[in-house]
Amino acid sequence: MEHKIIDIGVNLMHRSYNQDREQVVERAAANEVSPLVITGTSLRNSLEAARYAGRLPGKLYSTAGVHPHDAKSCTDETIKKLKQLAIQPQVVAIGECGLDYNRDFSPRDIQRKWFTEQIGLALEQNMPLFLHEREAFSDFMGILKEQSVQKAVVHCFTGTLPELKAYLEMGLYIGITGWICDERRGKHLKELVRLIPLDRLMIETDGPFLTPRDLKEKPQDGRNEPAFLPHILQAVSRCIGRSVEEVAEATRKTSEEFFGL
Repeated sequence: MEHKIIDIGVNLMHRSYNQDREQVVERAAANEVSPLVITGTSLRNSLEAARYAGRLPGKLYSTAGVHPHDAKSCTDETIKKLKQLAIQPQVVAIGECGLDYNRDFSPRDIQRKWFTEQIGLALEQNMPLFLHEREAFSDFMGILKEQSVQKAVVHCFTGTLPELKAYLEMGLYIGITGWICDERRGKHLKELVRLIPLDRLMIETDGPFLTPRDLKEKPQDGRNEPAFLPHILQAVSRCIGRSVEEVAEATRKTSEEFFGL
């Protein structure tokens, strides 16, 4: 494993990492996973992520945004504060933001309003977007088109062939997680990943969630972490029939250019 790869999405401020956060970062680096991009999912969480990432410049970066689950807590003040975060050098994208009609933790009209506001912030700051979409494809796509979004990654893509084609036609980037390692739910993804051009593909753990189901040594607590990203890289390589080296280099380069690392 001498190829450095980038985890573009890890929820490193999640409480499951409270006991050993530094070790998680060290284990990642020991497995050639560096830098890490810490996902911000609420204002508070984005503040924590930026503060933590600021301690290790070049090794950690973060995103600043409000997840659709949390949209109901958004105000104009939230957007102002996200803007202050966005100008910090370690903050490299706006998000995680988008629409989630699967859980509906926030009312749909509220989700749409604050998704649109965060897109506006990203465009104003000339920053990429880190996106979340679940069972909300047509509204999600409608907003992206309406706002003429150019630079965004659809994080943790698990969608359909028509959805993937629509994203790629729009010039969006695709983030693939350990979902592809799931022999039950990930079957269709093994096929679809072949259609993603290497210069649009990025990989991520989404830790502590989505632990690859086929890991030889399962973590005792079931927690996913960036050190497992090489396992996901290998799965993606097998699916697309390219060497691990080629996929490692391509996804790293794509991630560096996308986030401006």
